[in-house]
Amino acid sequence: MPQSPPLSSSSAASSSSAASASGSSPGRRRTSPPLHSTLLREDFDEVLESEVFVDVNKLRKYARHGIPDEIRGEVWKYLLGVEKPDRSNEFTQRRARFESYQEIDKENVEVSKRVRGEVNRYLMRTKKESFLNPHTAPAIFDVVICAYINCNNHVEYSPALISACAPFVITMDNDCDVYSCFERLANVLHESSQERNINKRVAQFLSYFRTLMPELYNYFEEEELDVGEWASSWLRYLLSKELPTPSVLSLWDVYFAMPDYIEFHPFVCLAILKHLKDSLEDLEQSEIRSVLLRLPKMNISRIVSQAHNIRSEIQARYNLSMSPRS
Repeated sequence: MPQSPPLSSSSAASSSSAASASGSSPGRRRTSPPLHSTLLREDFDEVLESEVFVDVNKLRKYARHGIPDEIRGEVWKYLLGVEKPDRSNEFTQRRARFESYQEIDKENVEVSKRVRGEVNRYLMRTKKESFLNPHTAPAIFDVVICAYINCNNHVEYSPALISACAPFVITMDNDCDVYSCFERLANVLHESSQERNINKRVAQFLSYFRTLMPELYNYFEEEELDVGEWASSWLRYLLSKELPTPSVLSLWDVYFAMPDYIEFHPFVCLAILKHLKDSLEDLEQSEIRSVLLRLPKMNISRIVSQAHNIRSEIQARYNLSMSPRS
């Protein structure tokens, strides 16, 4: 994918249009913007257009209610710390990040072959959503995933990296930004998914599940459902494999606005189970498994609100010291 140096925010829109016209468009398809309120977009624009300092705290506050599709990538870069709030050296910092990315070895024959195959499967699975351009997206996934693996020899390739990378391919304008944001998230996910950490997280999650929804928990056991299969995946990759893309984007808007999203995530998983409880109890093992591995689209705002309530309930029951509501 042809690459160009990073640009300032003020020129980002015109750059994106020019790139599209020249054929070097990002991996996503062009879609009509959603019906967000004018007030919400104006709030974001006021912060992003500041010439001196971007108030990231305000971006976090607004992001909890959702980010308009057309500026999601720009906002995520600030929320993830890829872009710095102080704009006095903005161009210099972007140029340095771009040059650093250009120096990374992006070739890995073995990984590349696996990435291409998994991306094709991902595109087939999500083709009805039409978020990604099947002609340009595979190359972006390829260079980004290979670059990450080459820079992190302790990380083994997993097909789940594709679904975790996809939201950035959808929202970012170039592969340098995709890589920078994906790297931030992938490092957090890798740390939280170490064997000792993930085993502890799964055990704790199941304990909460059994306490809050004993009937559903027992029903899963009666149906001999492989808890390790779905619970581990849910916790490892922030539901990027299971939720429909629009729901993932909405959920990650909330997550990236939080200081403790890894700790908060299990309560979102519990809220989803609670939301699906009645329908799951009417299904058999194979049907339950299908639902848990391919979740339906849902109202993320309601799920997050329920997750906050569940966290408060768990905190009261277990007398735990948790981070305050964000």
